[in-house]
Amino acid sequence: MSEPTPYEKLGVNDEASFEEVRDARDRLLREYEGDESQQEAIEVAYDAILMDRLRARKEGKIAVPDRIRYPERLSTAIPAAMQNNTQRRAPSWLSRLLDTPSQKDIYISLGIFTGLGAVSFFVPAATTWLSFGLIASVYLLTRKENRFGRALLISLSGITIGVILAALTNQVLVLSRVVSDGFFPSSIQMVIILLVMWLHACFLR
Repeated sequence: MSEPTPYEKLGVNDEASFEEVRDARDRLLREYEGDESQQEAIEVAYDAILMDRLRARKEGKIAVPDRIRYPERLSTAIPAAMQNNTQRRAPSWLSRLLDTPSQKDIYISLGIFTGLGAVSFFVPAATTWLSFGLIASVYLLTRKENRFGRALLISLSGITIGVILAALTNQVLVLSRVVSDGFFPSSIQMVIILLVMWLHACFLR
C-alpha cells in the first residue's frame, strides 16, 4: 500500500485553500494533543504542502498569497491597535467552545444525523433515535479533543435544547390552529431535536 500524500494525511485535497489546509492542521493538532509523534507527522505534512505550493508558485502554476510566504510581514503590517481589537472580538471561553470543522467533517456529521432523521419518519421510535443521536454526538465530539465528559455534556445540552424547541414549535402550531388536537408528529419533533444535536456536534467542541 502506497504511503499517503501530505494532503491525505491532513484530510484535504490538493485544491484546498490555504485556510482549509491550516484549519485541518490545527484541528488534527488538537485531536492528537499529547501524541508528539502524530503531531510531528502533521507538521511535516503541513510543511510539505507549503513547499509544494511554493514550488508551484515558482513554476508559475499558482499564485501564493503573501500571508503564506511571508506571514511575519502580515503580522507586522497590521497596526497593534487593530490586532488588539481582533483579539477582543471573541471572548476566550467562546473561542474554546466554538469549532471550525472542515467540509469533510461537516458532511460526515450531517450525513449521520440526516440518516437518523430520515429513518425516524418511517420507524417512529423516539427513544431509539434519540439514543443513536446521543451516541453519534458523543462520538463526533470526542474525536475532536478526546474529552468524553465534555462531549457527553454538550450532547445532553443539545438534546435538552432540541426538546425545548420542539415543544415550543408544537405550542405555536396549536395556538395558530395548524394542529387542532394538539398532536405534533413525533417524527417532526425528532428532526428538530436531531438538527440541534447536529449543530452542537459539528460546531462545538
